[in-house]
Amino acid sequence: MSTFQAPKGTYDLIPPDSATYLAVREALSAPLRNSGYGYIETPGFEDVALFARGVGESTDIVSKEMYAFETKGGDKLALRPEGTASVLRAALEANLHKGGNLPVKLWYSGSYYRYERPQKGRYRHFSQVGAEAVGTEDPALDAELIILADQAYRALGLRGFRVLLNSLGDKECRPVYREALQGFLRDLDLDEETRRRVEINPLRVLDDKRSEVQKQLTGAPMLRDYLCDACKAYHDEVRALLTAAGVAYEDDEKLVRGLDYYTRTTFEFVHDGLGSQSAVGGGGRYDGLSEMIGGPALPSVGWALGVDRTVLALEAEGVTLDIPATTSVYAVPLGEEARRVLFGLVTELRKAGVATDFAFGGRGLKGAMKSANRSGARYTVVAGERDLAEGNVQLKDMESGEQQAVAVGDLVAVVQGKLA
Repeated sequence: MSTFQAPKGTYDLIPPDSATYLAVREALSAPLRNSGYGYIETPGFEDVALFARGVGESTDIVSKEMYAFETKGGDKLALRPEGTASVLRAALEANLHKGGNLPVKLWYSGSYYRYERPQKGRYRHFSQVGAEAVGTEDPALDAELIILADQAYRALGLRGFRVLLNSLGDKECRPVYREALQGFLRDLDLDEETRRRVEINPLRVLDDKRSEVQKQLTGAPMLRDYLCDACKAYHDEVRALLTAAGVAYEDDEKLVRGLDYYTRTTFEFVHDGLGSQSAVGGGGRYDGLSEMIGGPALPSVGWALGVDRTVLALEAEGVTLDIPATTSVYAVPLGEEARRVLFGLVTELRKAGVATDFAFGGRGLKGAMKSANRSGARYTVVAGERDLAEGNVQLKDMESGEQQAVAVGDLVAVVQGKLA
């Protein structure tokens, strides 16, 4: 056994389970690739100020969970705890918003890091697929992203998820609500850290999961009562577009998400089969984030869907993905001459696009055939001295057990025909 183990709060993805994660990533991103979103990839670490300024210093992510460090050269960096700030930084740095084609639509997939108390569905290293639409204020864009996430989950076979929806207002109406909420919260029996949050970002208190806090929030002023006419009209249009598209949602007046940059539309995908860590994805509009990190005014909207939690949701519903075998053909040589000939045929099959593996290590027929079975290959190619003397190999159908002699020169074409 190795001296080393995966760090606390992390896990290794290994076959065959890793195939499920790859299939989930593919399914979550497929609707985006079909809707004008281009792929973007950013570094795993960024200037720590990018997240402090963009995500918000009052958030748990920045104040408690971020992996921050100083390099030998004195740079203060942080492992990325979320994707939006990094993607927007990259878009601004590359001047994508100046290309004349707004919104800039981007999608990404990668690993993120937060120092959290490890539990099922909450890891210190986790994987997300995300999407950002940068530079346009349009309720249809908000609706598009929610619809695409809904499509992705349904394509995977998930049915037990719900869409929670809220509006956080804008720079015109939110300050009025903020003042009213602060007045209410200051009279409550709260701990010192929560009181500090009341002064910095009181909306985050509404997101506090502790029962002793939630009990005191009864009668708190609701943001819906403070939305300006423009925000009301915007939110009503988002809701109407979702309804027209057949996407069911639930209005959740306390939904604020965990990041400071959200404005107007905010949403979350939750799955009741996951216990306390019920969110499988979420996002919202962040019209002021570009200016927060030194860019021009670029109203934007986006989401991130958790790959890890989506896999857990599939397990909770008993959904098994139809994942094809990684190997279609398995070659078993009997003798040195067959080893050389079959290895050449394996290379030819791979060049022809046929997933092929080889019985390495000089094992006998019995052991090699066990490996062929374990590989999930549909066909096995077996050859010994007698077969090669006749210019043939034996092609065995692993499902039916039928076996036929095939000329060496015809093997690639015959296999391709059978797999077509």
